[in-house]
Amino acid sequence: MMNTFYEDDQIVGDRGHYSIRKAFYSLLPYLKVHKSRLFFCLGLLVVAALLSLTWPWLIQQAIDVHLSSQLELPVKEREFGMIIMIGLAIFAIQIATLFLLYWQRVKLEMIGQDVMLQLKRELFDHIVSLDLTFFDSNPVGRLMSRVESDAESLRMLFTNTVVLVLGDLVLMVGLYAMMLYINWKLALVVMAIFPVLIVLVVIFHKMTTHRFLEVRKRMAEVTATLTEFLHGMSIIQIFHRGEYARERVYRANERKFSEDSHVNIAVCIFFNTLFYFEYVKIGLILLFGAMWNVSAGIMVMFILLIWKEFDPIARTADQLGSFQKGIAGARRIFELLEVKPRLFDPANPKEWSGLRDCIRFENVWFSYTDDENWVLKDATFEIRKGQRIALVGVTGGGKSTVINLLLRMYDPQKGRITVDGIDIRDICRDDLRHAFALVLQDIILFPGNVASNIGLEVEGVSGEQIRQATRIVSADRFIERLPNGFRTEVSEKGQNFSRGERQLLSFARALVVNPDVLILDEATSSVDPETERTIQASLKLLMKGRTSLIIAHRLSTILDVDQILVIKRGEILERGTHAELILQNGYYSKLFHLQFKQKNGVENNVS
Repeated sequence: MMNTFYEDDQIVGDRGHYSIRKAFYSLLPYLKVHKSRLFFCLGLLVVAALLSLTWPWLIQQAIDVHLSSQLELPVKEREFGMIIMIGLAIFAIQIATLFLLYWQRVKLEMIGQDVMLQLKRELFDHIVSLDLTFFDSNPVGRLMSRVESDAESLRMLFTNTVVLVLGDLVLMVGLYAMMLYINWKLALVVMAIFPVLIVLVVIFHKMTTHRFLEVRKRMAEVTATLTEFLHGMSIIQIFHRGEYARERVYRANERKFSEDSHVNIAVCIFFNTLFYFEYVKIGLILLFGAMWNVSAGIMVMFILLIWKEFDPIARTADQLGSFQKGIAGARRIFELLEVKPRLFDPANPKEWSGLRDCIRFENVWFSYTDDENWVLKDATFEIRKGQRIALVGVTGGGKSTVINLLLRMYDPQKGRITVDGIDIRDICRDDLRHAFALVLQDIILFPGNVASNIGLEVEGVSGEQIRQATRIVSADRFIERLPNGFRTEVSEKGQNFSRGERQLLSFARALVVNPDVLILDEATSSVDPETERTIQASLKLLMKGRTSLIIAHRLSTILDVDQILVIKRGEILERGTHAELILQNGYYSKLFHLQFKQKNGVENNVS
């Protein structure tokens, strides 16, 4: 089960530890674009914070100036006009404060979304530019975490954490300034406990940071466990593994509950301690206020300000984790952006408009791990224009590696590959790959409808070309039976089509671009015999006069190709037509007879 918490994983290929300062400076160019809007939001924030401090002063004025002087008068003789005005003023101030905060939040959210959209575009463009070596070392979940989770953490840092911290900072400065101006003695009493509260916040942060991380890990584990078993529910029920699945899910939930309970207890203790000190401050204000003959209005104002003081302290403690997560997200995002591709287009590429003569492998050696663990060893062969060449051999022999090197997904460590005498490293990769069409054993269908999956929205591909391609591979038969024909939506992974139908769609996709070279990687190994016969009939028309490279385990599909290359452990052992290789009675002959031998008890002695 993959329960790795991807946010903690390092991208393989990172160039080193990305410091907080470096991450911050990397963000500045994205923020400078919105500099004027950011200052506007900051201005709204300051005004809102200052406005929120005026109503405690108004209440003090109401008590000391307008109420205290009228308490000895009969009720009928008292004047309430000014009190009503103060009440309306407080109401208006609160409305204005809420409006300013709403305006500021909307503006800041728009800035955050713009920055994240730009970052996500750059991230995806950068990931697309990286070569397959990078993806071999970094699982999809880890990259998804960079593009989605880390970017979202960074957005929250902009639109929530930073705003709250700045607003609370302005509020605290204004709050203490007001206290000092009204009564500096009582202000010092309140401020004397402030360092204790800061120490509490630091202790809480240090004690709970790793706990919050463990909770997120356990949540990821629960999600991964549930996903694993829900996807495999048919197997669980068929093999009576319900009890096993329940135990796994229960254990994952128990571990998550255990960590969660520790966090919740710590949070409960921390905030109750903060509330305790809040009431301690109120008690001290009442005590010293009475001793120093402070007016009732001032004491009420100080009590209101104390209540306002504890909100930013509690929010700061709550936002420390979000701040760390956002900064960590920024570091991971920019670490990924600094990963450099290992394959580059040449500075001065040679023009190549398509295959005219032949493709040639010249003494090619290749290892995926850049060591002596060679997957291809001194491979030399050529594919002339119009030829049909087949690669056969047991799994792991190096057949798919030939395709990866030909399409320049990787570069060989030794030797070279040429097309029409030009080294493929001297050609732009896009120009090179435009000449090829690839059909894989594992069919990949994308979100969208049938037509968009065949044409892949390539510029210049018309609806008629799509229909013509489906007719050649006989995919039009089942497409016409669909409720919406070519406009039928493809479900996740193409599950609303059979395996054979998905394979036919991938054939049509390869045909629609009219490639110079057709590459078939185990293209018919996963279809039923009837569908295979349909595909084989279409393939004969398709490959007629077209350069083709075929990887096949079913040797029956390559009996009439121009040449067969037999690969074993990275070396080309034999080459020739089917008839020539059978007469040699070598490795290919053993493979062929192993597949077609009808006697019982035949042992697999091919290795």
